[in-house]
Amino acid sequence: MRTVGLRVDADTYAGTRDGVPALLSLTARYGMRATFFFSVGPDNMGRHLWRMLRPDFFRKMLRSNAPSLYGPGILLAGTAWPGRRIAAGTGNVMRRCLEAGHEVGLHAWDHHAWQKHMPDWSVGELRRQTALGLETLQAVLGSAVHCSAAPGWRADRRVVEAKEPFAFTYNSDCRGERPFRPRLTDGSAGTPQIPVSLPTFDEVIGREAREHDFNDFVLNAGHACRGVPVYTIHAEVEGVSRAALFTDLLEKAGRRGIRFCPLRELLPSDPSELPYGDIELRTFPGREGTLGVQTEH
Repeated sequence: MRTVGLRVDADTYAGTRDGVPALLSLTARYGMRATFFFSVGPDNMGRHLWRMLRPDFFRKMLRSNAPSLYGPGILLAGTAWPGRRIAAGTGNVMRRCLEAGHEVGLHAWDHHAWQKHMPDWSVGELRRQTALGLETLQAVLGSAVHCSAAPGWRADRRVVEAKEPFAFTYNSDCRGERPFRPRLTDGSAGTPQIPVSLPTFDEVIGREAREHDFNDFVLNAGHACRGVPVYTIHAEVEGVSRAALFTDLLEKAGRRGIRFCPLRELLPSDPSELPYGDIELRTFPGREGTLGVQTEH
């Protein structure tokens, strides 16, 4: 049986309110657990529309048919009206994830702001944004949070440094092949990273796969993965507009002997066994702009 880490990103108010409960029902039906990463502050995701001016982002929106994926409520959130505070209205959904035995981690305070401004923020501002999100999520859950994941995998060594004081068990801030310990500026090892190694729906649809054969594409990628397979879905997509597609994926995975699990299960009992590595901002297939990618020296 092949084990694949399953990461669920809940980026928006609507995705948390509607998509997460649907995914909780699905995971219960198939007897599986995952790691849910929540954005908790203002939902300003509609402000990403300014990126339409960039050709790469515009082409991505076209080939993934973004309006059918997300709907106008998500695509316009925080533009014509102030972004709603996600945790304030959906905290009960976040608590249900813990009650169902899933792992819950921090995605962001303001997902849009992190994606847009992360390269320009100081380490102090990156730390402040993380603290805002962490304090909010822990207050909503009534328990400690032990992991985090940078929005859009927008991370570099400064992000690693900024998160060190929070003593997370691990972070999932980048793309790569296998868990590792990032180098800090003093040469010591930082908090373990569990990179996402498999392609997401919006990265390959209309480019390397069509919707009707996407599930076979990603399952084949998991089988061929040279490292530790980690797959990311989005509550706004696989929990809502593409729920039937994700159900089919779970059916096919079961027939292939694939078991999905929370990311924490992918760490060795002794994290000091993990290799060293770094995170650098680089271009990535199917993505606009740059994102954190695992590098080994």
